[in-house]
Amino acid sequence: MAAEGGPGSLLALSAAAVSRSMGALERDVWALPGHLLRGLLPLLTVFRLERAEGAARRAGLSTQPIWRKLWDDVMKTRPPNSENITCWRKKFLETFFSNVLHGVLDVSSDWRLNDRHFSPLLHSSPHVSQLTLCNMLQGAVELAAEHNQKVLENLAVSLRILKFQHLLSSDQSIRRSLVLLLHRLIHHGSVSQVSMYSWPVPDTVLLVLILSMSAGFWRSGNALAYHSSPCGLCREEDKAQSQGSAQEQSERGHCNKRERSDGEDQKGSPRAQQEDGAEANGCRANPCLNSVLSGPRSPLQNQACEESSSKVPCGHTSIQGGSSPRCISEQLSCHPVLRKTRRRLKSAAGRKRRCLRRSRGPHADPEDLYDFVFTVAREDNSGLLDKNTTTEGENTENWTGSSPGSPCTGHAGCKKRGGPAGIFSLKAAHRFRSVSTLELFSIPLTGETCRTLSNLLSSWVSLENLVLSYNGLGANIFCILLGLRALSRRSDCHLRVVRVSDVFSHMPCMELVRCILSAFPQLHTLSISFDLKNQLEGNRPEGNPACSEAEIPESCLEQLEIRFPREPLHTMFLLPVLKASKSLQQLSLDSATLPCPQELGLLLEALKECNPNLKKVSFHDMNLAEHQKEVLLLLQDPVLQEITFSFCRLFESSTTEFLSDIINTVKRNSSLKSLKLPGNRLGNHRLVALADIFSKDSSSSLCQLDVSSNCIKPDGLLEFTKKLEGHIQQRGGQIQFTHLRLFQNWLDQDAETAQEALRRLKAVCSVVNDSWDSSQAFADYISVM
Repeated sequence: MAAEGGPGSLLALSAAAVSRSMGALERDVWALPGHLLRGLLPLLTVFRLERAEGAARRAGLSTQPIWRKLWDDVMKTRPPNSENITCWRKKFLETFFSNVLHGVLDVSSDWRLNDRHFSPLLHSSPHVSQLTLCNMLQGAVELAAEHNQKVLENLAVSLRILKFQHLLSSDQSIRRSLVLLLHRLIHHGSVSQVSMYSWPVPDTVLLVLILSMSAGFWRSGNALAYHSSPCGLCREEDKAQSQGSAQEQSERGHCNKRERSDGEDQKGSPRAQQEDGAEANGCRANPCLNSVLSGPRSPLQNQACEESSSKVPCGHTSIQGGSSPRCISEQLSCHPVLRKTRRRLKSAAGRKRRCLRRSRGPHADPEDLYDFVFTVAREDNSGLLDKNTTTEGENTENWTGSSPGSPCTGHAGCKKRGGPAGIFSLKAAHRFRSVSTLELFSIPLTGETCRTLSNLLSSWVSLENLVLSYNGLGANIFCILLGLRALSRRSDCHLRVVRVSDVFSHMPCMELVRCILSAFPQLHTLSISFDLKNQLEGNRPEGNPACSEAEIPESCLEQLEIRFPREPLHTMFLLPVLKASKSLQQLSLDSATLPCPQELGLLLEALKECNPNLKKVSFHDMNLAEHQKEVLLLLQDPVLQEITFSFCRLFESSTTEFLSDIINTVKRNSSLKSLKLPGNRLGNHRLVALADIFSKDSSSSLCQLDVSSNCIKPDGLLEFTKKLEGHIQQRGGQIQFTHLRLFQNWLDQDAETAQEALRRLKAVCSVVNDSWDSSQAFADYISVM
């Protein structure tokens, strides 16, 4: 810096000198008056600026402009959605952490980053709430290193979203680092969302490892662990549980001794003999009880304990409440399901001991992890595959519509899968904390992977949001549905949002919607989206009686989104869903065809009758040019607050009277807050006419207007602005209009006029637009014609 000379270098030198002298005087400096502190803050390094945050707040000063300037100087990019960033300090430090971790930022490149007290990863990690790991997982290896232990501890507290993008295959050492990272951040941390993106050829072992650990499964102390012993937090928990178990056993021993002493005179009575037998068969050989007292349980153990508490009445309180061990033993000894469960658990425990002997030692066979991954999918006694997870007398094949050549033939492994047991099963793994959101984008899922995911979903009770996008599911969608159906029976299930999208649909959209809702009426949001019908049209099942005839119980659905692959919209198929969804507030229909002119009218009647709480309606890529009457009926609805007609060709063959009818209808509707009309060929003259919605005689409460992709030119936008200003002046400045969206219009054809129009508009409302090259867009359009 000094070699260059000039004012910038002198400023940097003086600022660096100020920062070096801060160490000894820091406490006195923070006590300076606000006007002096304001001049000092821009001269601080990132380390000192971060420490000055509290003093600046107490002096009533904001450091946001300084952090924003730091972003511009160091990152040299415009962040996406910059208008929505509320804290530039967090945004800078979070991005700084990621860039340093992945080696794309040199801290010596700017004097404000170059502070001998500043450890880049350590001091920025408390501000990281989301992190992306990519390629060969170099970031995971770095974070799992011993010298970054404190960084990992900070991330365990701050990190909420963990993303994986463009992953490649990895070796055993990298997977060990990843396991340690996931165990710390998910099982003993605060990560609530795991998202995976763009993995065209996924490494199955790595993929299922991430899925399993996200679901809370991990077997500490073996090949999957970074060390040959459990992590320190696990050891502390095991120690606390062991002490609690020893105390309980001691109390139980005193209790049994006192009972034997008290009942010695009645030892020969039939009742006493029955109770002693129950105690011998229950308390002394009770794996469910022992698991409650001694440590983490497998899903099957959890299920057995839940069945014990929910299906067998008992007049005593729980163990924690001071119940007698005899009560527990009576429950177990008289319940045949639990007796069978004990035998299965005993067998599983034996297998676990044998597996432990095989993998004993600080370094295990590299194939251990591979065997674990596929054992997850083959587990015969998991929560999904155990016969006790289905209702009595239910035929799973019937629910999925299984028949020769039907979709279910592709997921026979969901019900019973042969093959070797592998190194260990889910029952042998510990169950830890799991995430609440799982997102898989553009990751092909094979049948084996789908069986694994289905198995994990069946007991993933913490899961609240599930997003499966472009995974090539095909017939394997039924395997996923089996897991969701098993999960829905869990009383502690939290799943509320399901989003499924793909290129090809394996079954009609409405059948899939009915399948999911009939199994999962607790859902609040359901989104089904397909681009095209099945490419093998002749093999595509036209009907699935089990799904199409499934009765839908009253649901909690609030938001329903359906993207049809150019399928006809039949109201008669949608009607049962609408009737069952009395709480529906948002409905979005995309890319559907209307088989007859009356179909849209029937839909509107059904919505009015069945869904009185509906607030938002959206139609996208549907030809409504010949449905002007229905469009006007929607616009005058007194309950709807947001209406979207996106690329619906509204004005393709309309007259000027239709536009006037729309304007007058909206002017009289005081409940409508948002009107979105992107892609409807408004043009300049129709845009100018829309300004009359805000005239003096209007009772409209419209706040947001979206006219993106409507061939609007700068002169038309300027004329609209002038007309809007006139209406506002006539109303004395009283107008509720706050947001205008102008994406992908032809504003680049006259930059000067466009800038004037935007400048005047921004004095009235918030304007969101982009720098779109209309000529290039037109060339692209011509090239694909």
